[in-house]
Amino acid sequence: MRSSILLFLVLITSSIFAGNTGTITGKVTDAVTGEALIGANVTVLSTKLGNATNANGVYKITNVPAGKYSMQVSFIGYETSKVEDVSVQKDLTTIVNFIIETVSIQLDELEISSNKAQLLKDVTSSKVVYSKDSFFRASRIKGESRIQHNTEEYSKIDENDFLDVISSPLSTFAADVDAASYSNARRFIMQNQLPYKDVVRSEEFINYFSYDYKQPEDNKPLSINLEYSQCPWNKENKLVHIGLKGKTIEREDQNPSNLVFLIDVSGSMKSVNKLPLLKKSFKLLVDQLNPEDRIAIVVYASSTGLVLASTHGSHKEKIMRAIDELHAGGSTAGGAGIKLAYKVAKENFIDGANNRVILATDGDFNVGISSTSELTRYIESKRDEGIFLTVLGFGTGNYKDNRMQELADRGNGNHYYIDNILEAKKVLVSEISATLFTIAKDVKIQVEFNPAKVKSYRLIGYENRKLQDKDFRDDKKDAGEIGADHTVTALYEIVENDSDSKQEYDLKYQETKVKPEAKYSNEILTVRIRYKDPDGDTGKEFSKVLIDELTALHETSDNFRFSAAVAEFAMILRNSEFKADADFESVLELASSSKGADKFGYRSEFIKLVERVELLMDDEVSMK
Repeated sequence: MRSSILLFLVLITSSIFAGNTGTITGKVTDAVTGEALIGANVTVLSTKLGNATNANGVYKITNVPAGKYSMQVSFIGYETSKVEDVSVQKDLTTIVNFIIETVSIQLDELEISSNKAQLLKDVTSSKVVYSKDSFFRASRIKGESRIQHNTEEYSKIDENDFLDVISSPLSTFAADVDAASYSNARRFIMQNQLPYKDVVRSEEFINYFSYDYKQPEDNKPLSINLEYSQCPWNKENKLVHIGLKGKTIEREDQNPSNLVFLIDVSGSMKSVNKLPLLKKSFKLLVDQLNPEDRIAIVVYASSTGLVLASTHGSHKEKIMRAIDELHAGGSTAGGAGIKLAYKVAKENFIDGANNRVILATDGDFNVGISSTSELTRYIESKRDEGIFLTVLGFGTGNYKDNRMQELADRGNGNHYYIDNILEAKKVLVSEISATLFTIAKDVKIQVEFNPAKVKSYRLIGYENRKLQDKDFRDDKKDAGEIGADHTVTALYEIVENDSDSKQEYDLKYQETKVKPEAKYSNEILTVRIRYKDPDGDTGKEFSKVLIDELTALHETSDNFRFSAAVAEFAMILRNSEFKADADFESVLELASSSKGADKFGYRSEFIKLVERVELLMDDEVSMK
């Protein structure tokens, strides 16, 4: 082979596509030095589409009709590289990163120079003279040539806009405690690459971190915590902080667990950051088991199988051996695996307990039931039987973020991305209660703004968790789940209403007015929470009011300032149109002043991550 394509990803950008088209983008770099190649020509074969790489080695080809294509990159002094079966889908961007090699050398055309370290040209001959170093460099590259086809998929995110309170007085969304986006973006950053913008889901960045909220009272499973201050990235606006806290369940009070590990052992899981990391991660979880807990293991590849029947947690050595014996190979019959896992969970169902399937995969289902819609319909039917789903994502290259997020949402569970063993410890040890023990399901948040106080508002994140206002009291409508001791945080950027501004629309066919009592109220907004008990079918509701008492930013809680820092960082990464004056200095100042106790060091790690991105952005440009 003449070139090495090390990475082939599928992501989504915020580009607005016309019709049934997508975008192809990526980066071209030198195979040995890793340097970006400027002016490399990338073309979509059999079309007239193509583009050259910019100063950062990045190219972008827009309005590519959906379908499969061959692509080619060419650059003077480098081997031409070609890749087949590049899939382009509507509203998706296919990322093809090329790492290409210098022109291969024929031995009969070489003359070795012993005292020069650079490429020389003999003006009296057409022969090219290479140094020994250059020759061995070319030979080494030639021997390592390989092509790998990998795909990653992310859902397109259109950020929430500001909404006028008069026309949209209610904001309704499902509580979300997924955190996969942050650890996945961290993976990109630690590889010295900026995450593409739709890798970044702001609410998952914010909710990756726990916050010190008050425990629930009056036998409620959740508490509501509110703060109101200046918006750090836009001094003209204000910021509302809403925090929910799930009740704590002590270990001795936890119900037993009936768990089924559904593990992807297909060929795509061979990489060290997939099955090997997965096995280490599940061993951490097994160490947390109580004797009355039960574990079964189902695997899937070309076919599926039960490798460990439901086993009591007291037999940890037996469970560990079953995990050790797992090996990767074959295609991916994910749909069949999910069916078998739920069957095993149902056969060992424990009334009133934590009955759950834990799916661990890179998300690449390509045998049997493989479409997301088919899988989600099946999983929805099983959640109604009291069996929930947690999804753990592993690996790079063909990671299917969008699919796994939807499966977890529909399965009354959460989605995590495990990029290293410390993340596995966070999810499966430090936060095990929140990960496994649901204390409230179908949790919905509805905020009603006082139009006399607030002119417009913008919910930061939660784009894929928005609900229609009528869904709030519709108990058939699925929403989010909150685990024991878990926190959920939401931020609203608001534009205050001037006392002299007009409060009504001058409409021809209807009259819209603000109630007189609203004008004399000191209330900014009302937060309503609706939820069901884990084994219940009827929603319960309670609320809390935010009073117009603005706290100076430097006097706000660590919760407020740190969540604001994370939101600001996410907007910078996304190159958000709403980032206003957001910058790294502001993020670092907010985060450094609000680290708090930081027992596990997650906030300190965040600060280092911000500093790393600041350096990366000197050399890279954000995808727009």
